[in-house]
Amino acid sequence: MGGKDKGGLPHCKSKQKLFPFSNNYLVHNDVTNTIFKKFDVSLNDMKKNLFLFSLLISVQIGFAQLGPDKAPYLRFPSYPPVKLLMTDSVSYFTKENLSKKSPVMLMLFNPQCEHCQHETEEMIKNIDKFKDIQIVMATFMPLDSIITFRKKYKLAKFDNITVAQDIHFFLPNFYMVHSLPFLAFYNKKKELISVFEGSMPIEKVLEELKK
Repeated sequence: MGGKDKGGLPHCKSKQKLFPFSNNYLVHNDVTNTIFKKFDVSLNDMKKNLFLFSLLISVQIGFAQLGPDKAPYLRFPSYPPVKLLMTDSVSYFTKENLSKKSPVMLMLFNPQCEHCQHETEEMIKNIDKFKDIQIVMATFMPLDSIITFRKKYKLAKFDNITVAQDIHFFLPNFYMVHSLPFLAFYNKKKELISVFEGSMPIEKVLEELKK
């Protein structure tokens, strides 16, 4: 496991690291703060948004019921049935919207996460190498921050990039994520290749997508 960015977000370059809490972790008072720090979100910020706070509590309960060997993405190794809200706040992006001919890189991120920003910057610098790859960028953060992030990196001009909101906090639970950015790679048949947590060199990203 790597270090932390200025916002307290841990990063890791290892494969398939699972959420490290035991089944009774909910009894500890510091767990919620720990999770907020891991996702680079402060407790005060989350209190301002009761919807996100309730979702996070639900996910904690889900983690308490799942063992490390029962991570959903390991039991269902294909692109997840997630419904992502687009930035127009009306339309949705699902598995049915994926290209039938392209491998997929699914990236879970936080707009305020420095490692997520760096990964995005490197991806854009090398966007020509991703022309045959579909990139789905998902976050549970509010739409206004997603829109700002999308504009900052001019992601709308790339037809193969989709940026959307995981309104049901489905993906962190599905992958049992404990650090960001989180990358999941799928082949053209939408079968899982591998997953990684933390910043990843673009060369290695491309290598995974060729498998």
